[in-house]
Amino acid sequence: MSSPSLTPRATIVFDLDGTLAETAPDIFAVLNIILEREGLAPVPPARARDLVGAGARVLIERGFSLYGRTLDAGKLDALFALFLELYADRIADESFLFPGVVGALDTLARKGHRLAVCTNKPERHARMLLEALGVEGRFGAISGRDTYPYFKPDPRHLTMTVEAAGGDPADAIMVGDSRTDVLTARAAGLPVICVPFGYTDVPVEELSPDVVIPHFDDLTDAVARLTGA
Repeated sequence: MSSPSLTPRATIVFDLDGTLAETAPDIFAVLNIILEREGLAPVPPARARDLVGAGARVLIERGFSLYGRTLDAGKLDALFALFLELYADRIADESFLFPGVVGALDTLARKGHRLAVCTNKPERHARMLLEALGVEGRFGAISGRDTYPYFKPDPRHLTMTVEAAGGDPADAIMVGDSRTDVLTARAAGLPVICVPFGYTDVPVEELSPDVVIPHFDDLTDAVARLTGA
């Protein structure tokens, strides 16, 4: 069903980690470097998808909690700063775009849609990653957790990203993979498309997005249905 507030050229705003790109391997590798520096054993890669998806600070806390350790604010701040430094050095060693992403972005652009990224990753790292993956130039705006005074699930993070891309905040669609993305879109009064292969604590179908697409080859049709194009 199309939304009466959407036009055939609505702005399409993407989450990054777990939506456009598989980034867990690099993020998890940095966590294990930090754990080893603190005298703890590395966490098996099989646990990666259980731990990532809520930002680096939460990831660090989750990693240490596996060993029954809690971190005070000062220690967490220090480890977070170290994480950002280490992650910048291996931003895309093992990360990759999900299949069909480039084709979907190009098709949407040809149809006149503005494209943007709204992520809770720091903006510097988001831009570094997208540049390394060869798609930074496809987006009219890239906003991170630190770009504005607000970040997801605050809807202003999403609506200000749309404005930065030159779009109308009432004429946009969110594409994400998690509860945070759905909550952000709903708070902004916008429809949301979810992918089921990202970083989420429950199956995305249980979050009741407007559409779930199993592959990025399905994104253009999903957008057309929502916009009535």
